Amino acid sequence: MIGRLNHVGIATPSIDKAVAVYRDFLGATKIHEKFALPAQGVWVCFVDTPNSQIELIEPYGEDSPIHGFLKKNPAGGQHHVCFEVPDIIAARDDMRAKGATVLGTGEPRIGAHGTPVIFIHPKDMGGVLFELMETPKDAH
Repeated sequence: MIGRLNHVGIATPSIDKAVAVYRDFLGATKIHEKFALPAQGVWVCFVDTPNSQIELIEPYGEDSPIHGFLKKNPAGGQHHVCFEVPDIIAARDDMRAKGATVLGTGEPRIGAHGTPVIFIHPKDMGGVLFELMETPKDAH
């Protein structure tokens, strides 16, 4: 079921400062424009790597779910890993059948890549928040 690693989500109090780290320390040259994803309460900026992406996420608004993470981790840090799946509904149903907790309403929502996503609770995934993302139709 699991597909390619699409991205690693990094929560940060400042995307601008985080971009400087990837650019100045690690030599990243393909850094996308920061954009708002109000439905998920985050600002997003993707940094391309040769085989995946880093998704920088910063709180957007007072109700952002990232605030809680940053209270525990003020400097930011790894928030989630995202794997592609061919069919998000089949993946959701499979995860539920195996006893995993799908966060939110359980209905897929549109993620930062414009495709349906779900999140799986870290308690069921070895302490890691998993995002499953339907593989974009024009990918790879």
